[in-house]
Amino acid sequence: MQNVQWTTEDFNVFQINGLDERMAALTTIVRPKFHIIGETFSTYFSAKTGDEFFPHIAKHARRTVNPPKDSWVAFAPYKRGYKSLPHFQIGLWGTHLFIVAAIIYEAPQKAQMAERLLVNLQLFDTLSDEFVVSGDHMAPDASNLGEAREEKLEKLITRLRDVKKGEFLVGRHLSIEEATAMSAQEFMAFAEETFEALLPIYNVIIGK
Repeated sequence: MQNVQWTTEDFNVFQINGLDERMAALTTIVRPKFHIIGETFSTYFSAKTGDEFFPHIAKHARRTVNPPKDSWVAFAPYKRGYKSLPHFQIGLWGTHLFIVAAIIYEAPQKAQMAERLLVNLQLFDTLSDEFVVSGDHMAPDASNLGEAREEKLEKLITRLRDVKKGEFLVGRHLSIEEATAMSAQEFMAFAEETFEALLPIYNVIIGK
């Protein structure tokens, strides 16, 4: 298995001015790592779930002016796309790395998914306080689960159910310093450990 070592150069891509210039750097510096991660973890999810998973690397194809502020590889059991399904992601903002399970607004069944989560809120007790939750995949900020358990967690999932643009992400963040301090083997083990913790939640989301 190939491993991925993160460097400050990966994160500095998001400081580059200009759409073409940033996209060129993303393509040459970051995407090769997403390809390795994509192959590794699509195999992992296929084995763990019994469904064939496919990697989807962000193309940012619709952009004509503004350069992307983040980029990622997503995993879902559908070859042609992932946005309409609950999925997993590993990606970078200019400030941190994220490893998450996500339901975004394109998912047509998100109200039913939210209901299943609301009935099984105790599942989140299995996650350590360092995990984070968010209601917007377009924003880098997230709430620490240790602080969100009391009210915010339920509010985010209720919003996922009731609001058309509602979303829900849960996972872990690594600061630039944390991500770049990890060896390649340490990072892949950390990512697998994170996904291992998120799989029971994913199974509830899909009604498995």
